[in-house]
Amino acid sequence: MAESSSCLLALDSLRLTFKGHSGKSFEVLDGLSLHLPVKEGLLIGGPSGSGKSSLIHMLSGLLRPEHGTVKWDGKDIWNLSEGQRDLWRRATLGIVFQDFHLISELSPLENVLFPATFSYWRTPTWLRKAGVRLLEQVQVPTHRQTVSVLSRGEQQRVAVARALLFDPPVLIADEPTASLDKETGEAVASLLIKMASDGGKTLIVVSHDLVFQDQLSHYLTLKRDVTFETDLPPFTEGL
Repeated sequence: MAESSSCLLALDSLRLTFKGHSGKSFEVLDGLSLHLPVKEGLLIGGPSGSGKSSLIHMLSGLLRPEHGTVKWDGKDIWNLSEGQRDLWRRATLGIVFQDFHLISELSPLENVLFPATFSYWRTPTWLRKAGVRLLEQVQVPTHRQTVSVLSRGEQQRVAVARALLFDPPVLIADEPTASLDKETGEAVASLLIKMASDGGKTLIVVSHDLVFQDQLSHYLTLKRDVTFETDLPPFTEGL
């Protein structure tokens, strides 16, 4: 039987092992399975070293699991070539990083439009207009010459706008408020939730921020002993 079309993300028996500085191997994830319905939010929590960022990288096609499958809309992304995964990622995911990954000498608009340089020799007018519109939505001044003069909260807002440039169906944020003060962090968290909700997007967030806990519909808590707790059902082939 085919998988249900209502299941956007399906993880089946994911396993990942790392080697520590001493040379000893330890399991980060072991047998993680779940499915996330279309357009629903997922909050991932857990202590440092429990595999939260590693899981995000596996979902994004950046880190190959030792075992198991990662399926988006029934497509196992680890059966794709590297080039195919790059194209899939660009069309499907918008990623917001904790440390922003902005280019300090570029303007806010140039940073938002930077992903377009991988697809176009010259940024199309329609895409430039989309970038300006996104900066207006996240309330960042477009006239600033470089992002280096922006506050950290404004820089994270630029990163959110950049992640939404190609209007991806999925928005992933890895500790997006961790380096911000409480008030600014709550504002950025609320912005991410609003942008995802208004755009009908699936939002997956690694965070301990209470705003996400109150607003996202599903949770997954990872633990250092590779166990996990989730309110999502495990993935079963044929659901």
